[in-house]
Formats: sequence, structure tokens, C-alpha cells
Amino acid sequence: EKFNLMMSRHEPRDEVSEKVEGFLTYLKQKSSSHSSYDVAKKTVTLMREVVSKTRWNSARELMDRIRQEGRKIMVAQPSESAVDNMIRRVLKIIREEHARCLGESSDDLDLKDSLHTLLKGGSGHDDLSKPVQNLKGPVIEAINELLEEVDSSGASIAAQAPDHIHSNEIIMTVGFSKTVEAFLKAAARKRKFEVIVTESAPSYQGQQMAHNLASANIETTLITDSAVYAIMARVNKVIIGTHTVMADGSLKALNGTHAMALAAKHNSVPVLVCASMFKLSPTYLCSYDQDTFNKIVAPHDVLNFCEGDMVSKVPVQNPVFDHVPPDLITLFLTNIGGSAPSYVYRHIGELYHADDHEL
Repeated sequence: EKFNLMMSRHEPRDEVSEKVEGFLTYLKQKSSSHSSYDVAKKTVTLMREVVSKTRWNSARELMDRIRQEGRKIMVAQPSESAVDNMIRRVLKIIREEHARCLGESSDDLDLKDSLHTLLKGGSGHDDLSKPVQNLKGPVIEAINELLEEVDSSGASIAAQAPDHIHSNEIIMTVGFSKTVEAFLKAAARKRKFEVIVTESAPSYQGQQMAHNLASANIETTLITDSAVYAIMARVNKVIIGTHTVMADGSLKALNGTHAMALAAKHNSVPVLVCASMFKLSPTYLCSYDQDTFNKIVAPHDVLNFCEGDMVSKVPVQNPVFDHVPPDLITLFLTNIGGSAPSYVYRHIGELYHADDHEL
């Protein structure tokens, strides 16, 4: 009996649970080197595994399992908003495919989310707990389309570059962003312009950005973060990436972005943000408490631990992100086109269901 009890406590985990644990390990190891694109793609791929390899009888059961696995991931790495966003997208897909299997048209789906229906107190007549035949196939197919959207998002943003960068302009950017790099390289195929890159201390990501752009024969200048205000008067446009686009159109972006955006506004320089749709989050900045919004990493890059006497007397913080208010942003360039910060709420309404904002 004791042996049987021990065996019951150590039951083998299913394949999906093992893959979730593997993803958690991936997120915890060198999380600063993970791009939002890689995290988003791996999250959607993992959710596809949950759909295809777990047992469920209704859309409600499937959504509960996805939320369960999603919460595990979010607790392990709360700063990776791409995980939350992709889980919400998958939940919206399940709702839509469930409704279609019940014979509802896309117009019916839109009507249920309309203001008119909300004012009338209607919450929709579909029951997600009701078993629906042949739901798995359409859900997996829709998730595959979402993966294709994530894959092509960078190229779709880069294709808009010639419309926004003109010959002989001076562009300023901050740190390293794969999306911004691809955007500038796409523009360089048709335009000749100069790029100024801030080094983004203490991570010095801008050095890698400057090297990559110079290797593509783009005239590039690397400057210190403190020189941004002095040089901004010469700049025609600021083009930056971001980690997250908040529900009000503000940014959770690399440290140093806020100072650059303030300098740009003072000099009436437009600020363009290259951000794929999977970076749009339905959450708001509810507190300026750094522990809840920001990600604080080891301070050794700011003040080395060998400076023992200094470290013991001075509190040192090394935040990764800045909060950039929406009034400092001119235009968002997403994989579906350009939009103003005031239009972000509409995109969020199209991407996520209101019931899934809180996972």
C-alpha cells in the first residue's frame, strides 16, 4: 500500500505538461536575451499542443486548461506580456470557432460585442460548456493562421519603411530592436539617410544595433544616452521599438526611451513606434510602483560588486523598462498598418474578448 501511495504521488506527467515545464525553463534562462517575437511564437505553438493533445469535451474545458497553463507561465515570467497576449488571442479564437460551429456568422459575432447589445444587457446566447462536434480542427487551423501572422509581422512592418523614411533624413533610435533594424534596412534599399543610435547603458544594446546597421552600409553614429537632448534638434524622426503597447497607447519600452521621447516632443520631432500586433496588451499602468510595472535586474552593470564599500552604502537599482505616455507618441506602425495612439483601444477590442482581459 505504501508503494502504491508513493506511485500515485509521482504519476508521470503528460506530454503537454512536460512541454510547459520546458517553456518555463526557457523563459527563466537569460530572459533578457529573448525577443518578444520568439516568446510569442513559442507561446502560440505551446497552446496549439494544448488544443491537440489534451482531452476536453467543450470549449469551456479547453479554455480552462489554457488559462491554467497560461497562469503557470505568467507567474514564472510576469514581465513577458507577449505570453499573456497570445493566450488571450487563442481564447478569442476558441470563442469564435465555437460560435461558427453553432452556425453563427461573423456579423452575428460582431453584433454580440457591439455597444447596442451591451446596453440591452445581452451577453450572447452561445453556451461554451455545450459540447460541439468537430471543434478541434477549426481551432487548430485558426491557430496556425495566427502563427503565420506572427511569422510575417516583422516583414509587414518593414514593407512600410519607404513611406516613412525619406532621402537625406536623420533618424534617431534607442537600443536594439530586430523590428526597427529590419525597418531601417528595408528603407536603406531605396533611400540614403543617416541613423543616430544611443548606446543604451548599462546594457549597451545600441552598440550591437549600430554595428548591424553599419554592416548594411547605413551611415550610423553611436552616441551616449546623455547626448540625446543636444543632438535632437538635428533629427527628422525618432523610430523606436517597444516591449509592450498598453491599452491607453502608452509604452513599456527600453530604459532611456522616455527621455528620448521627451526630447523629441520639445523639438517637435515625430516619434514612430514599430510594434507587431502581438505586443498590444489590454492592461493599463495602474501604479507607478516599479516592482509591479518594471523589471529590476542585478545592479552590477551600474555599480560593480567589487566596489564593496560603495555598494554597502548606496542603494542601486537597475530597471529594464521605461513608461512612455501616449501623448509623446506620434504614430504606431503595426503589421496591419499605421494608427494613432488613440486608436489602440479599437485594435484591442478586435484582438481580445473583454472576458479574457483578466486571465
